[in-house]
Amino acid sequence: MNIPAHAPLHLLHQAAIGTLATHARQPQGFPYPTVLPFAPDPRHRPTILVSRLAEHTRNLHSDPRAGFLIVHAPDGDVLNGQRITLVGTFEHIDPTPPVIQRYLRYQPDAERYLVLGDFSFWVMSIERMRYIGGFGAMGWLTADELDPLGPVPLDEENGLVEFFEHHPRRPAHVQLMGVDRYGADLKIAGARTRFLFEAPASDSGWLRASLEDCIDRQTRP
Repeated sequence: MNIPAHAPLHLLHQAAIGTLATHARQPQGFPYPTVLPFAPDPRHRPTILVSRLAEHTRNLHSDPRAGFLIVHAPDGDVLNGQRITLVGTFEHIDPTPPVIQRYLRYQPDAERYLVLGDFSFWVMSIERMRYIGGFGAMGWLTADELDPLGPVPLDEENGLVEFFEHHPRRPAHVQLMGVDRYGADLKIAGARTRFLFEAPASDSGWLRASLEDCIDRQTRP
């Protein structure tokens, strides 16, 4: 295995859409792929919002095992870009206010679907993942190998988002979608990007200092 440090983790935060492959009910057992928007949860797991009437949702109710493919190839060269295939099981989660708030920061257009009341949140519990970062940079990982540190609790993350959004030096065109121990997910003038911390932030003070550094770098010419 030859994988750059934290590369698979950062990849899970760089893309806005993924390919979900479920087990079809009809014809039974065949792979059923579909493209979906997603947001990483505090443990970097894909969270999806799906209609109860969708075929893939019905498939998950029948068999929660699935694959999820995420690709980041901004120049269009998929074979030389980064990609990761996750295998695991999806489970339904309650639409608590913190879950909704975080998802809508990543996928604001989803608010219109929530109004319909027909959509539900599912999160993937990852068994293994196959990361490919280009020629010679590939390998298998488990969820524990992806991130040995504890996640940032949702209430703490909400406080950090408030800190960021009301910071007097924050440029108006820079928004914070989410933050974890290794980086911050930003929207800059509507474009999604990932700010990498110089070192993993183990506590709230370190996280705030890392966000201060992030804001300072966004204000430099």
